[in-house]
Amino acid sequence: MTSVISVPPRAGGLLTAAHPGPALAVATVAALLAVDAGLTPGTAVVVTLAVFTGHLTLGFANDLLDARRDRAVGRTDKPLATGRVGAGAVTATLVVAALACVVLSLAAGWRSGVVHLVLGIGAGQTYNLGLKRTALSWLPYAVTFGTLPAVVSLAGAPPAWPPWWMLAAGATLGVGAHVVNALPDLADDLRTGVRGLPHRLGERTARPLAAGLLVAASVLAAFGPAGAPAAWVWLVLLAVAALAAVALIGRGRGPFRAAMAIALLDVVLLVAAG
Repeated sequence: MTSVISVPPRAGGLLTAAHPGPALAVATVAALLAVDAGLTPGTAVVVTLAVFTGHLTLGFANDLLDARRDRAVGRTDKPLATGRVGAGAVTATLVVAALACVVLSLAAGWRSGVVHLVLGIGAGQTYNLGLKRTALSWLPYAVTFGTLPAVVSLAGAPPAWPPWWMLAAGATLGVGAHVVNALPDLADDLRTGVRGLPHRLGERTARPLAAGLLVAASVLAAFGPAGAPAAWVWLVLLAVAALAAVALIGRGRGPFRAAMAIALLDVVLLVAAG
């Protein structure tokens, strides 16, 4: 007899509402940065889990606050909008993830914890709470992604801020990711009153801007360290250019996945630089 393991609908709905893909991608970036920074295995795990749980709270809050809008535009991929999971269950799971994030963040050291909770997750929640509807919609992404290297390095011994170019690369990548993530939903967002930077620019301007920002982030990661880049770095930049082309001409969620792939390649460049 063959048994099939299935995920209960409620659990599947909670998982979807957490936006696990982006959370895993950013946590992977944090883990690689932690290894490169020479953190002890225990501290590296704590920092990675802090980043992961923090981004789960961003996903849960996003779906909770957008539930009415998602129902209005008929989003079938949103479990709160379709009724696959209730707001109470998502709220309870959000609280658990938030408590775990606070404990883990502070366990990594108060400097790292404060930067992560205030500049990382706090900035991200300002997007959910209203900045997404303004011309400053890019700012939370710039702050959250830009300070991620600091969350890792400040957990080290001794704690230290990363170089400026590493912060700039993260911020630039974050803004590019924001723009490509908004592209598939421009029409639906405008119908429900969301007018962030990508919406104000329009797709014809926003799409090439996103591709340029993604490439710029990789250039900062490649050329920020002192010395001429190795030959393999140019191969990585070629791969980045190809992924940026996906962001430029792709449709659906393909451009955002390309942005996350560029983020991982940027970490490869940063690790090599370290």
